[in-house]
Parts: sequence; C-alpha cells; structure tokens
Amino acid sequence: MRFDYDIIVVGGGHAGCEAAVAAARLGAATLLVTMDMTKYASMSCNPAVGGVAKGQIVREIDALGGQMGIITDRSTIQFRMLNRSKGAAMWSPRAQCDKARFSALWRTTLENTPNLRLWQDAVNQLIIEEQEGRRVVAGVVTQMGVTFRARAIVLTAGTFLGGLMHIGRNSAEGGRAGDCASHGITEQLVELGFEAGRMKTGTPVRIDVRSLALEKFEQQDGDAEPQKFSFLRRVEPVGEQKPCYLVYTSPEVHNTLREGFNDSPLFQGLIKGIGPRYCPSIEDKLRTFADKEFHQLFLEPEGADTNEYYLNGFSSSLPWQVQCAALEKIEGFENVEIYRPGYAIEYDYFPPTQLTHTLETKLVDGLYFAGQVNGTTGYEEAAAQGLMAGINAVLKQRGEGPLVLSRDEAYIGVLIDDLVTKGVDEPYRMFTSRAEYRILLRQDNADRRLTPVGRKIGLVDDERWADFEQKKSLAESLKNFVYKQGVAPHEISDYLESVNSAQLSQKKKISDVVIRNNVSLFDLIEQIPALKKFVATHKPDREVIEQVEIEVKYSGYIEREKAAANKLQRLEEIRIPADFDFMKITSITIEARQKLTRIRPTTIGQASRIPGVSPADINVLLIFFGR
Repeated sequence: MRFDYDIIVVGGGHAGCEAAVAAARLGAATLLVTMDMTKYASMSCNPAVGGVAKGQIVREIDALGGQMGIITDRSTIQFRMLNRSKGAAMWSPRAQCDKARFSALWRTTLENTPNLRLWQDAVNQLIIEEQEGRRVVAGVVTQMGVTFRARAIVLTAGTFLGGLMHIGRNSAEGGRAGDCASHGITEQLVELGFEAGRMKTGTPVRIDVRSLALEKFEQQDGDAEPQKFSFLRRVEPVGEQKPCYLVYTSPEVHNTLREGFNDSPLFQGLIKGIGPRYCPSIEDKLRTFADKEFHQLFLEPEGADTNEYYLNGFSSSLPWQVQCAALEKIEGFENVEIYRPGYAIEYDYFPPTQLTHTLETKLVDGLYFAGQVNGTTGYEEAAAQGLMAGINAVLKQRGEGPLVLSRDEAYIGVLIDDLVTKGVDEPYRMFTSRAEYRILLRQDNADRRLTPVGRKIGLVDDERWADFEQKKSLAESLKNFVYKQGVAPHEISDYLESVNSAQLSQKKKISDVVIRNNVSLFDLIEQIPALKKFVATHKPDREVIEQVEIEVKYSGYIEREKAAANKLQRLEEIRIPADFDFMKITSITIEARQKLTRIRPTTIGQASRIPGVSPADINVLLIFFGR
C-alpha cells in the first residue's frame, strides 16, 4: 500500500472531487481522503446545479476539462435556461438533479480516474515542517492514526470543521445531518497564525410528496427544448423531465412561525456564525420583510425515483414542531408528512485574504484551501475553487507558472479575485452583478474563452479538443456567412411584419437584420433560402446558431467591453515585488498602507480592488512605480 503522494485532497465534497480528479488527470499521484465514500459531492442542500451566474461557472468548469457539467447532465431531471427574457449576458442554465445519481456518478468517476486513490477516514492533523525558513506542508495524520506524506495538500472540509447543527434550542455536533464534525485542523492552523471565523448556513424540511395536494400548486415545467452544461457532443441533454411546483406562504403560516421565535437559535443568540444575506431562513425573512403577507417557495424533486421533495425557500432552524405546524397551514400541505425538519449549521472558515490567487495559503507553502473553508457557499463556487486549487498544486510541482484567470476571462476569475482581494463578511455567492464584463463572460462562450486554456495545461483531452475545434469552425463559418450574404426585401417582408420590424428598403446583409430587436436567426434560417441551404449543408447545431446570433446581435457591446477590459488590463501588468514595504509610502493613507500590507497584492490592478484603497492611493503607487 502506498503512503507517499504528490497531492492529498482532504474532503470529498464538490471542491474535493474536482481537485482530486484534476490533479490526477494532470499526472500527479493523488489521494482523496473523505469521511464517507457513499457521499461524494453530496447535495446536502438544494438538489440542483447552476442558476444565475452559477450556471456560467459550471460551463467554465466544463470548458477547462472539469467534471461537474458532465455529471450534472447525466443526472438531470429538469433543465431550465433562466432569464431568457433578458439579455444574453444574463442567461443562466440551471438543472434539477437526481442527487443520489449525481453522487453515484461522481464515485464512478473517482474510482476510474488513473493516478487517484481513495481513503475513507477523517483527517485531524496536518504535517507541517520548517524548510529553509518557510513552513511547508508535508502530509496528514488521520483519525485512525495513519500517516500519509505529500508535497501539497488541498483542504476542502466544507461545513465539517467544528460543525454544529441547530434545531430550536437543541444543538448537536455534525458536518451535516447524519455525519460527524471534524476537529483538530482549525485549532492547529490558528496556532500557526491563521485567522479563523464562523459562518452559518441552513436547509429546509424534506417532504414526502405523496402527502401533498399537488393540484393546488402552480406546476413549473422544464424547457421544451432542454440544453445542457457540458460542451462534449457525446453528452446528451435530459430526456424525460420532472416538474417542480410553486407554493406560497400566507399570514396564517407566518403567525405560526412567529410563535417559535422565542426558541429560535438565530434570534436567541445561540448561533454565532454569519449567515447568507441573499438566502435567508424563513424566520429571517419574516423579521426582515415584516410587511410581506406571503413568500414564494419552490417544491423540487430530489430524484427521479423518490418521493422526497425539497422545499426551496423554507430554510429554518426553528423547533421541528413549529416547522410542522406552519407547513400544515400552507394550502395543499394540510396532511403533510416530512422525512426530516430543517436545521442550521455553523462551521469554521478561514478569511480568504490569507490566500494567493492560486488558492495557496500565504503562511504555509503547498497548502491550498478550496470551497466553504474560504467563506463561500454553493456547490458551483466550491467546485470551481477545487478545480483551480488542484490545477495550481500540480503546476507548482512541475515548476510551471500558475493558472490565474482574470476578471475579464471567467467568472471563476472574478470569484477568486474577490475572495483573495476583498475578503468576505458573509457567505460569498456569485452573482452576475459581481462581474464588470458579464457580456464577455456569457454561458454560451465559456468554451471559446477557456478550452484553449485547459488544453494548454493538459486537462482538455483529444475528444474535447476535437469537439471544440469543430464547433468553433462551424460558428466562424456561419458568422462569416451572415456578415457577407445579402437578403432581398421580398424574402423577409412577411416575417418582418410579423415581428413588428421595419421593412427593408433595399438589399441588406443578414447580419444587419439579425441585430434588430425581436428578430431571431433561427427564424431567418426558415425565411432566407441561401441561409437555409447553408445550414442544411454544414449542419451547425442549436448551440452554434445561438452563439452566432448572440455575437452578431451584441457585437457593439462586446467590442466596447473588450476595449474597457484591455484598458484596465494595463494595471494588471504592473507587478508589485513580493517583499515591497507599503508602510514606507507615507503619501498614501494609513488604512491603505495597512490593507496593502495585510493582503500583499501582486499587481496594481489587484491593489485597486482592495476596499479602503482609494484611486488617489493608486495614483501614488503608479507614480512610485514610474507610471
């Protein structure tokens, strides 16, 4: 049996699984240590992947050669493209998943990845040594007393470090319902000088759908033509889909919930951790939005072959009796039966300003953090961090430069830059509003942006590269055609009238028509004989046609954003020496000096995004560095 590895990944959640597979596929001898091998990438909360901005992250993970998109597509039971009524930059794929199948597919992937070994155990100590005046990670010691050596460790402990669950005034240790908490690592890292804090998240009741009157709810079906996350052609979109349902609370429900406020661990000070402001518990909603008479809830299936449903929007840590009584007041829930009440969970995290952009810690060489230990929330954010930590751990061991994605290159770049530059004061969730260049960072073009990057580092295999080149070629051919091919007024006069668009007075390029409001390239294919013939000959699929339409329709905005990104990129090219003494620059504010010293930005661009560092401070730095 082997006890010495290149990389050890601690934790088998979404971050840990992506990190382990990426490292192993890049050729590193990798060990994944997890407490329970039946719960890889467990969907502990919502049984869904994607959503606003999160869907873009999943497509980026897939484009780089990660696994989340593939496994999501193969376990999807409903697919929806959110925000279709808005601009293309806001379109976000979301999939309801069979959570048992999702986890099982991850296990199959892990067990069949070359260079990757699995070990079921808990890690309660990191081995850290002094080498040439630096602290360097050297391995782990498990709860069973087994020592594994490694040159790098990726810590992805999720909610397990010091995990404490709350239901009413009752609390119990645990990383999630049915699983133990983990102790030892936080205490060890704090002794080494790491800053640690507490955060909180929650989950709602799980419901037996047979006890509900579904006919009383508004049914919410998936897309008629579902798409998928993975860019791989062999991965098929979902076939048969299961519906979700819209449900609403009422004043009677709210009054019942309020009766439990005196026993709320959230309101009575029993919970110390910071919770997510954008995804509050139902009791927090009642306190914050006291004037609202109802709240929207989503009843979502947990799998294709189970009666267990998830009540999205009803997260709670109130006493279980209060939760049940309130549920019975919802129309259609009069005879509700539950599998498990909702609960809150507190856990340890480490403020991510203690990391570099590679997700390696500043205090210990070779130690990487990914996922909720960095103060984030969400499967997608965790998986993205795991992928990047695994990649960078390997690249460092190869002696190659790091992979750091810029803010105009990927939502993943925005995520990591926000974490290490700005830090967090609540569980971090990605939104489209966090990205300055969201027209560039669309879900449809994630492969164009990132698959060449994945190919360069060795994570994109020949099959994915062939698919990418074929799609790129088809898209370029179609795009060139619509920019060069003309269309006569009589060919589309009836169509333009049907979409309330002005008639052509003379022959125009197809691209000039595509940019109009209400005009669809898909419709024009049926109206213009030359375009229809081109499509029939070259056979671009729906994704190619949609991408071309977006690039043509939004070309002006895209070029404007590219120019803005290029202008700001100049600040990213001005490097700051690692040992630079900011305290000696007395012409910038004390607050700026302190924050620059603590965060240690590597470029002027990063320094400009640190809260408390003003434009005037940046100008001083530019002058100091001769710019």
